[in-house]
Amino acid sequence: MRRVVITGMGTVNPLANSVEATWDAVKEGKCGIAPITRFDTTDFKVKLAGEVKNFDPTEVLDPKEAKRMDVYSQYACAAAKEAMADSGLEMEKENADRVGCIVSSGIGGLSTIAEEHTKGETKGYNRISPFFIPMSISNMAAGQIAIMFGLKGICTSVVTACASSNNAIGDSFHRIRDGYEDVMVCGGAEGVVMPLAIGGFQSMKALCTSEDPNRASIPFDKERHGFVLGEGAGILVIEELEHAKARGAKIYAEIVGYGTNCDAYHITAPNPEGEGGAKCMTLAVKDAGLEMTDVDYINAHGTSTSLNDAGETLAIKKAFGDHAYKLMVSSTKSMTGHLLGAAGAVEAIITTLALKNSFVPATINYREKDEACDLDIVPNQGRNADINVALSNALGFGGHNASIVFKKYA
Repeated sequence: MRRVVITGMGTVNPLANSVEATWDAVKEGKCGIAPITRFDTTDFKVKLAGEVKNFDPTEVLDPKEAKRMDVYSQYACAAAKEAMADSGLEMEKENADRVGCIVSSGIGGLSTIAEEHTKGETKGYNRISPFFIPMSISNMAAGQIAIMFGLKGICTSVVTACASSNNAIGDSFHRIRDGYEDVMVCGGAEGVVMPLAIGGFQSMKALCTSEDPNRASIPFDKERHGFVLGEGAGILVIEELEHAKARGAKIYAEIVGYGTNCDAYHITAPNPEGEGGAKCMTLAVKDAGLEMTDVDYINAHGTSTSLNDAGETLAIKKAFGDHAYKLMVSSTKSMTGHLLGAAGAVEAIITTLALKNSFVPATINYREKDEACDLDIVPNQGRNADINVALSNALGFGGHNASIVFKKYA
């Protein structure tokens, strides 16, 4: 089977608006969570979010085009521009039919939907923007990126809630490994720090209501009581190894395995016995042709909800057995909050850099031990460690599970 490597990365997220600055923040253990500034939260129980900061789409996109994109597409396109520049890929030298794009969003253009609905209710539905539909549909980030760079291979969007971008990356990996494309631009984007989304998740009692940014997104901590909504995008350029070598591309790491399945248990809650997650991780490691004991680090889904963190811990124990206690298992959502459909892609970037730089990110702001979450979560302080194989988990509403295995390139 063909080998697949990562040659370019780009991101916009609550920590920073570039890969380099994001990695600097991760190493320092910074927290990107802060009081919501997008709207008045007086009547909301939820006061905090992981907002993208100091982002001006017109600095990276044509102002006219940016105006015709929902914010999630703006984030995706900004991250894609960084990733493509980072990769050094010159499309005029490529067979565009062999370059594809899978970029996902868990929700899509919800901000546009809310704005245009309000406009219709107050000014009449004949005043709806002609760009309403293309701005709001969840495949449009992929479409915009393909148009921007002339990518004529597969172009699609996987919508599996918070597992979306792990599925996008994993499906892209398989597309290259199986010979359908030579290069894929893949990842996810989300832009829903807005009243309708906060209100919806708040009504589910899914969100943290703490007003202290340092005690809000606290994965594996006994006092956790909900996730913090985040936003942003993560985009990777991945390609077949010989294709990358032939053009002299720098290589960050290798993608070697992918597993995906379904709990088939509940619309929002994970299976508390962790069966689906355990099988998903096992499928990914098997797909990589590795042993479970080969894995050194897991970037956990780690949302800071009671059910997820305990269930994911149990799933890791079931999948890895005694080796679970030798693993380092951290959640970088402690720094970024939960980016929904973009979470897996941003975490894939962080996991890739962890491998390349031999540094395991911390689970920051950890304080109270929970006996149900008793693995090595790398509390509060990142760790220098020579890791060779890492796994990144994403679990979504509907029971969707997706795990990706990354390996240090040698």
